[in-house]
Amino acid sequence: MELRRATPADAPAVARIWYPGWCDAHLGNVPQQLVDARPEESFEPRALDHVPHTTVATVNGEVAGFVMVIGAEVEQVYVSAAHRGSGVASALLAAAEQSVAAAGHPVAWLAVVAGNARARRFYERQGWTDEGLFDHRAPHPDGPIPVPAHRYTKPVSRATAR
Repeated sequence: MELRRATPADAPAVARIWYPGWCDAHLGNVPQQLVDARPEESFEPRALDHVPHTTVATVNGEVAGFVMVIGAEVEQVYVSAAHRGSGVASALLAAAEQSVAAAGHPVAWLAVVAGNARARRFYERQGWTDEGLFDHRAPHPDGPIPVPAHRYTKPVSRATAR
């Protein structure tokens, strides 16, 4: 496995992982307004927009997962179904924590929809703390969509960013 910064050429592969992963995590767990706002064809343009904030994990030269970090927020973490349980997610999350620390933030945070028990267990195993429910404001052209989510945090330090 190799971790590297994403390039625009990675956007289609990121979208192919992101959309089915997003469906697994969100369908039945978020307001229908958000589901309607996230059709499959929206994921590649969003992936392209987020290239500057994205790190990809490759296995045998193929994108196996990605993480997007904006400021102190670990905004997206997804791994292809074929690579779940292989350590890709842990490596991506560690890279995200290092990125947050390198940017000078003492604490990283992320949002997990309340019904995504698998992801919540994963983050807790990785040392993240559930700070409780809040309304995450999912971006939308007509204004943010409130989504019930758990806010997870983890202290990070510059020492881990080296």
